[in-house]
Amino acid sequence: MIDMPQAAPQAASAPAPAAGAPAPAPVKDGRTTERSLLRRVLGRPEIGALIGAIVVYVFFFAVAPTFRQVDSMATVLYQASTMGIMALAVALLMIGGEFDLSAGVAVTSSALTAAILSFQLTLNVWSGVLIALVLSLAVGAFNGFLLVKTGLPSFLVTLGTFLMLQGLNLAVTKLFTGNVASDSIRGMDGFDQAKAVFASEITIAGVDVKITVLWWLLFAAFATWLLLRTKYGNWIFAVGGNQDSARAVGVPVVFTKITLFMGVGFAAWFVGMHLLFSFSTVQASEGVGNEFLYIIAAVIGGCMLTGGYGSAVGAVIGAFIFGMVSQGIVYANWNPDWFKFFLGVMLLFATLVNLWVRRSATRR
Repeated sequence: MIDMPQAAPQAASAPAPAAGAPAPAPVKDGRTTERSLLRRVLGRPEIGALIGAIVVYVFFFAVAPTFRQVDSMATVLYQASTMGIMALAVALLMIGGEFDLSAGVAVTSSALTAAILSFQLTLNVWSGVLIALVLSLAVGAFNGFLLVKTGLPSFLVTLGTFLMLQGLNLAVTKLFTGNVASDSIRGMDGFDQAKAVFASEITIAGVDVKITVLWWLLFAAFATWLLLRTKYGNWIFAVGGNQDSARAVGVPVVFTKITLFMGVGFAAWFVGMHLLFSFSTVQASEGVGNEFLYIIAAVIGGCMLTGGYGSAVGAVIGAFIFGMVSQGIVYANWNPDWFKFFLGVMLLFATLVNLWVRRSATRR
């Protein structure tokens, strides 16, 4: 005789529910239980930066009366925008698992290229602007190509590029101008039109706002859409998480890495054009050290140094914190020498908050 399974007769003998009675509640399985809304919110990369931004805002709102004025906030946003445009591109690159230490001097290189070519060749300034764009994209492509073809760490590759650009900025400027600054291009053909695009002001509710603030928000919206709504955004997270696994499932790792570096080049060109058309001349030594500020803004915004995690919104908040700290110290009438100290405090604070938030979001 063959023994029948015990579960079958037990199920058959179970009494049927009475007509009209409510169905029994399904048994919850811990493996499939959805996370609470709070944990989903805490799981966002930018939530730690948002907490930090609120703390910084409340602090300077309390200690610096000038900080509360609307026109002061416009200045804060301007400081944040010039940092934030670069921080967005750097954040995308960091999510993709790489760094670019040449980002700071690349801004100056693009501005010097446009200024020197336009002045020395007596071209319309738009010609210099376009040539500078090509050069900036080429530098980014060079960084990405060298990285993927040699397998060297991006730290070493871009450190080499940083030194080369820094030397070229100074040597070429001295060669053509005889000093360490480019000649003024104010008054040249196309200057006013270019200034309107890159360095003008618009009036909103009676307050003058730099146009870079609007460009910054536009770029942030585009970067957010790119990360969260496109296949390319998935590629960025994939190569930053594990590029070997990403390559195994068909992600074009080489294309993604190179275009991310070119994105940094584009941002450097844009900020460089703002620098040039704001002052009409550029110092060859500018930009050194700014690359660390871009990385700091991205890290404060929730990007991980190991790649594969972060958001464009977080980079925006990180740059906004930078703007509040840099201007808040001035409005509080403190010694500006304390700026780097407070920036370091914010970096450590944001890093610890991000760590706590991530652990809280994953804790059952």
